[in-house]
Amino acid sequence: MMLVNSPDPVIDANLAIALDALLAEHSVTRAAARLHTSPAAMSRTLARLRRVLQDPLLVRAGQTMVPTPRAEALREEAAAVVRSLGALLGPGAGVDPAGLRTTFTLQAADLVGAALAPGLLRLAGREAPGVSFRIRAEELEAGPALRDGRIDLEVGSIDHVDPETRVEQLVGLRMVAAVRPGHPLTEGPLTPARLAAAEHVVVSRRGRFTGPLDTALAELDLRRRVGVVLPGHLAAMALAARSDVVCLVPAALPGAAPSPLTHDAVALGLHLLDLPLSLPPVTIGMAWHPRHTADGGHRWLRDAVRRVLRPPAAAPGAAVADGADAG
Repeated sequence: MMLVNSPDPVIDANLAIALDALLAEHSVTRAAARLHTSPAAMSRTLARLRRVLQDPLLVRAGQTMVPTPRAEALREEAAAVVRSLGALLGPGAGVDPAGLRTTFTLQAADLVGAALAPGLLRLAGREAPGVSFRIRAEELEAGPALRDGRIDLEVGSIDHVDPETRVEQLVGLRMVAAVRPGHPLTEGPLTPARLAAAEHVVVSRRGRFTGPLDTALAELDLRRRVGVVLPGHLAAMALAARSDVVCLVPAALPGAAPSPLTHDAVALGLHLLDLPLSLPPVTIGMAWHPRHTADGGHRWLRDAVRRVLRPPAAAPGAAVADGADAG
């Protein structure tokens, strides 16, 4: 003889919620109002509960209804089940950053990482002392790396189009020329011809010698000389501080707050010069996988990045690197 296992009973959470309301109110009408349903629907639910539990649960005593001994025994248990369901199926509670004990991994260009690190450490020290950060160079394909958890957040110029990735734009920037103190370009008006005649360093992770500036100069029948290509802005700015090469760096838009990404340029003593021609704007954003959207710790991380890269509005200043070809 073959034994056939009977299927597990279907658990209806609505029955537990209705039972809790009935045992708390001792009234079909009041229980129906509590659950925003009709008395007729609640009466049918009570009948179903009586069949399932094989007990009348509430019986009439004059003008009121009173619980049976079985109902009295179930009252606290039913309330606890409903509280557990609320905790399980309700929106997640906020996370206290002070209780976080984790390491967040971010991927960013060198200048973005250099600007983020001091601000993130400062915020973590005040709000989340158990949090540490790992900032990786732009070495991974961001979409898959976000998907499989190798990085928690990508910060920079978000150029991949993975449809599942969540992207938030943080700040718009412009490109400016950075030169050492006493550089010939600091004397007199900066014209496109003078800019093109100077020697340049290009920042490109892919080793490219040309970029948007070359396109803009070509429209004026001008061509610049590129002496060297470097993979990051920090190295390019250090070279510009020790030689006559011109380095392009991202800067805040006119009227925007100063950006923390100018700190290294200022520390090197570089002069930032407005370009005498128009280049496409640069937008810095952050990207993450949607599974982290509602996570309390990740929400704190995203808010911390916002606060570091989007200071309160103030006077104009210089700003961020995007990790793409900037020259």
